[in-house]
Amino acid sequence: MKVLVVDDDVVSRMMLMHLVDSCGKYEILEAEDGADAWRQLQAGLQSGSLPAIVFCDLRMPGLSGTELLARVRATTELAGLPFVLVSAANDAATMGEAEALGANGYVVKPFRIEGLRPHLMALAADEDPATSARRLGIGPDRLALYLGGLARQLNEGEAFIDAALARGEADAVAERLRRLREGCTTLGLHGAATALARAEAAPRPTLAAQALATARAAVARQSAALEAS
Repeated sequence: MKVLVVDDDVVSRMMLMHLVDSCGKYEILEAEDGADAWRQLQAGLQSGSLPAIVFCDLRMPGLSGTELLARVRATTELAGLPFVLVSAANDAATMGEAEALGANGYVVKPFRIEGLRPHLMALAADEDPATSARRLGIGPDRLALYLGGLARQLNEGEAFIDAALARGEADAVAERLRRLREGCTTLGLHGAATALARAEAAPRPTLAAQALATARAAVARQSAALEAS
């Protein structure tokens, strides 16, 4: 699993890479600034080999962490990519801004392994389609049908959640997210289920949108893997 670490300060970058390495066996990629990271992400799109998560410094010269995040969220193929901002700033305003911009998390410097591990654990590998089909006792055609149904529910869920949140119906949003989470769990999409669980626990527009994007990306990957098998 690839992890992209972005920081213009080489010492901070090395420390973060060391902590990621301490959390498990990951292929760690490094970028010296936002522009370098964007080039690597673009190359990953071309090669079909993207990182599973990005840890990115908030403030960097040139292309900042927030500007890089905005580009990622505005790119359809990257919109569901887990993106965690890191910074020495620990004030509520800065952390709130990170969430509003679509960050999946915020890690405060100096780095601690406890701050990184939950984000990496959320990337538990999804089941491959053959394993999911065997566990469920179904064939590939039925699994494709289930994945298509979940994709439709995720698309329909976005409009429902937006409207319900606008009406202040947090309980209804949590219930819809719970059902979507259970669907992802049933189909072995563990990372998506974790993202939906976080949004379910604190139903807010940004978290819900991120979780739905993550889940849609997971369903698309699983569907593509099933078609290729």
